[in-house]
Amino acid sequence: MKKIAQKIIQPIKMPSLFQDLILLIPRVICGYLLTSNFGAAKFGLPWSPPDNNLGLFEVAFWFPNDIAEYGGIFAKFPAFFAWMGAFSEAVGGLFLIFGLGTRIWSFLIICTMLVAMFMQQFNQGLWNMMPAMGFLWIAVFYMILGSGRFGIDNLFYKKP
Repeated sequence: MKKIAQKIIQPIKMPSLFQDLILLIPRVICGYLLTSNFGAAKFGLPWSPPDNNLGLFEVAFWFPNDIAEYGGIFAKFPAFFAWMGAFSEAVGGLFLIFGLGTRIWSFLIICTMLVAMFMQQFNQGLWNMMPAMGFLWIAVFYMILGSGRFGIDNLFYKKP
């Protein structure tokens, strides 16, 4: 079990510090946008807009109704899926910024963005799918690479 955890945590380091520094930029920007703009509007965080009247870790009242409209399993458990989606955007964005649990959070963000693309925005056209697609591809990238040299995951990983 320890080897599996190490494989998940161990980031791939680039040959030079400069390359890792360049790869840090999209992770921080993506994490910041997810947590500050997309997640905070749906999920109660200290920096959520005051107009949304959200308590800490509270989901916006309208979001489960939107999720229920997707039908199927989403209609059966809309509050759960709304909380998970909002949580993965808001809290997952923070974890991306710091490079902590990067692969796990990237996977959750991928799942959320796939739902956003195909269940929410698909009928609205490709242009409306673009933000979710951008976050999806960045999350895929970091699910493969991990946090790189400039992330907390790198501090936790120690070669045996």
